Amino acid sequence: MARVARAQAYPMRPVRIIVGFGADGTADIVARMMGQWLSERLGQQFIIENRPGGGTNLATEAAVRAQPDGYTLLNLTTTNAINATLYETLKYDLTRDIAPVASMVHVPVVMVINPSVPAKTVSEFITYAKANPGKLNMASTGNGNLSHLSGELFKMMAGVSILHVPYRGSPPAQADLLSGQVQVMFDTLPAVIEHIKSGSLVALAVDTPTAEHADHW
Repeated sequence: MARVARAQAYPMRPVRIIVGFGADGTADIVARMMGQWLSERLGQQFIIENRPGGGTNLATEAAVRAQPDGYTLLNLTTTNAINATLYETLKYDLTRDIAPVASMVHVPVVMVINPSVPAKTVSEFITYAKANPGKLNMASTGNGNLSHLSGELFKMMAGVSILHVPYRGSPPAQADLLSGQVQVMFDTLPAVIEHIKSGSLVALAVDTPTAEHADHW
């Protein structure tokens, strides 16, 4: 007798989406939007699990340790690619242990400052920073991630001295930027767009070829 094999429907139970950042950041927002979209179409819960820390390495390790059955997904960001070269030793091999499934979104990075900084353009900011070396603080969403390295690249290219202050994600970094504890930050546009619209933060530049590329947000 010939045997008949049928593939099981997927998913048969809830699916985890692990995010290496805290709630309300861009990675979290994208994951929750995608999770809701998948839940509505596939009839199972897609649960967002935030595991900030270690520059997304904690989240990646959790995904690598999970059963390879499709019920644990990882929201990869640029930071994961950075980590592959930034850290000498990792508990995983990104290209070997993680299988890409889909590309979800392309997000521009924006340079924002507290309105107390007397600058309306990048050149004015550089002039002010050079006139006040070491007196400006730059927030980032964590050591070694896209926010941090974007700022370090800017500092190197502009030749300015700004103190880096790492945070555990975008929300706490934004809180200190809004209060004036830090003066500048490089963050993804969706994370700060409402503050820019309200005038609470001043946007000086985006890392897209033209401003129109950022208009989707």
